[in-house]
Amino acid sequence: MSVIYILLTVSIIVAIVFFAAFIIAVRNGQFDDGYTPSVRMLFDDELVKTTTKKITKKSIKTNHN
Repeated sequence: MSVIYILLTVSIIVAIVFFAAFIIAVRNGQFDDGYTPSVRMLFDDELVKTTTKKITKKSIKTNHN
């Protein structure tokens, strides 16, 4: 029965260590995305073209009605 208490204590300590490491990594910017902003400019034109087409189609339909 005492082995369960030892394993429980050790597992809680390990969990706290991993949580602390995660918090430190987040604060240091380890999970910041440095790749997406540099690539986003390549895909912005496609988004603008599709929204422009939708707006144009909607405005044409409303002008004819």
